[in-house]
Parts: sequence; C-alpha cells; structure tokens
Amino acid sequence: MAISCDLFCRVVDNLGDAGVCWRLATQLACEEGWSMRLWIDDLAPLAALRPGIDATLSMQTMDGVEIKRWSPSFPDTVPGDVVIEAFACELPTGFVAAMAAEAKAPVWINLEYLSAEAWVEQCHGRPSPHATLPLTKYFFFPGFTAGTGGLIRESSMTAPATRSPGRELLVSLFCYENTSLPDLLTAWAEESIVISCRVADGLARLQVERWLGRPFPVGARLQRGSLELRALPFVPQTDYDCVLADADLNFVRGEDSFVRAQWALRPFVWQAYPQAGQAHLAKVDAFLARYAQRLPEDTRHDVENFWRAWNGKGDIATAWPGFRGALPRLTLHGSLWAAEISATGGLARNLALFCRERL
Repeated sequence: MAISCDLFCRVVDNLGDAGVCWRLATQLACEEGWSMRLWIDDLAPLAALRPGIDATLSMQTMDGVEIKRWSPSFPDTVPGDVVIEAFACELPTGFVAAMAAEAKAPVWINLEYLSAEAWVEQCHGRPSPHATLPLTKYFFFPGFTAGTGGLIRESSMTAPATRSPGRELLVSLFCYENTSLPDLLTAWAEESIVISCRVADGLARLQVERWLGRPFPVGARLQRGSLELRALPFVPQTDYDCVLADADLNFVRGEDSFVRAQWALRPFVWQAYPQAGQAHLAKVDAFLARYAQRLPEDTRHDVENFWRAWNGKGDIATAWPGFRGALPRLTLHGSLWAAEISATGGLARNLALFCRERL
C-alpha cells in the first residue's frame, strides 16, 4: 500500500536541520514510494540547498515532495499514515489532536539527532505513550551500529573516484565559529607543502577574512605563504557532496556534512555543535572511540588530539603535524569505515521497515 507521511522540521542549525530533513524526505518519496509532505518553518535554507524551491511560497512540490510552510496558524489537516517529528520540534497541538482522532493512529516517529554515544542503542525504537491521548511516539536514532537506525545514504550512491596524490593538500573548510581556526591557518601558511583551502561561504569565510585582515569576498583567491585560499560561493547540497569527494581533507560541522564526509571516503575533521561547558566533547569522543578503534595506536592518538583541539580542547598548531602525518593512513581507513557503517543499512530504508511493521 502507498504510505503517506508528514515530516515536520524547525530550522535551528540553519543548513543542518533542513539538509537532513530534505535528504530523508526525497529518499522516502523516490526510493520507498511514500507520499511525502514536508512542513518546514523556514524555507530559505531549503531553497539554497535545492535550487528551484521558492522560499516565498506557502506550498510547492519538488522532487516528489510536497513542501508546505509551517506557520504559527496551522491549518486543519488530515494526518498521514506516518508522522515524523524531526529533532523534537514539537508538533502543532491541533495536529496532534487530529492524529488522536483518526480511526487508526499514525505511526509517530521522533527522529533524533545523530550520536555515537552508547546509550543511543538502548533508546532506539523505544515507545513513549502520550500522557493523555491514545498515541504512541517512537524514538528513532540515526547511528553507526546495528542497534540504531543507520545513516542517510541514497541507494544510488557510488564510491567517489580515487584521488591521485599530489604536491598540494586540497582542503575543504566548513565550520561554526572556531577559536582554533586562526592558529591552524597560521600553521598552514608556514607549511613545507602547498595547502589549497576551499572556504565555504558564511562563518568559515568570515573567520578567514578576519584572520587575513582584509576583504575576502566570494570568488576571491589569496595566498599567504604556503596557504592558498579560495572563497567558494554557496553551492547546492549535491554540489557540496562533490566538493567533499574532490578534497584530500574535509572540515565539516553539524550532522548533514558530517555524514556526507564519511561517504566521501576522505580524511575528515568534525566540529560538533558547540555546547556550554564543552558538553559537545562527549559526542566527539564517542564518535572517535568507534571511528578510530581499528587504527594503530599512534595514528589514533594523532587523530584524537587534533579533533579535540578543533573542538576547543587542546592546541591546534601542536596537534597539526601529527595529524597531517596520519592522513595517508586515514585515506586508506575511509573505505573500511564506510563499509562498516553501511552494513547497518540506510536510514530511510530502516525507517520505512520500522513503520511498516507498525501500520
């Protein structure tokens, strides 16, 4: 039977929330044949990620997904067979009441943020009955192991081409505000090899501009010592995937680019969403414990030191030489790691199977 689904998204982390929800919505529509309705409160990041989407419209259809603006005055709506509440965004009260009024209640999914922490496996798939209504919400956790929902991965995805070693190191840079970035740029400028850095528009470009002490507009190309800098324009989601696949080393942030960097099979560095008291370091360490566990001890040490420094704990300039030396081994590790995490199955397929069992 054809399954209808309402997917709700509130944009908090700008690109990340919209990016994850858009990938999931299009996969469920195109690969699982679901009738998808995406409710999103801010269409601007979605329009940037997928050219052709009009951020001014209240309703439109793109790539098999009906896109509707989630406004404060939510209309009376008949819920779909499945309702996905992305990242605990809290559904409209009237819509929840409509879910409870259905002869057969929808399968209600709370799609959680990605984490490698051990407790995720214990909570994945667990039901949570509503306090007053005949509804049950299920917690669905993306993750890296068989006890989770897996990661977003299109069935059509193919491995990127192998890059031939060159005399320069090609880096892509996408980050939040990061106090370690100026020292890292200085270290790169003093390198013995050329480092060609493609800087994403937004916070990354603005921080590089401050370090340069001069304008660094989109399209600019500048050189400081051994460091070549190029300010990239904002590119659509699929084009950014190609940027990751083309680089030797990727700096990524949040969730969407974090996952795509792993499918790119290249060495990467993740900046977790910063939290008070450096609480985000627990997420970084939990991922490193899985990702680096099969690396030789010295390589694992270099990776852990650099990642922690990039996330606010440690000296980035001191950690960089060891991490640079580990890059050839990490390049080989990329394919092995991707094979390991793909064995769990894709998030969209696992979610579809989970919901079908409960319909």
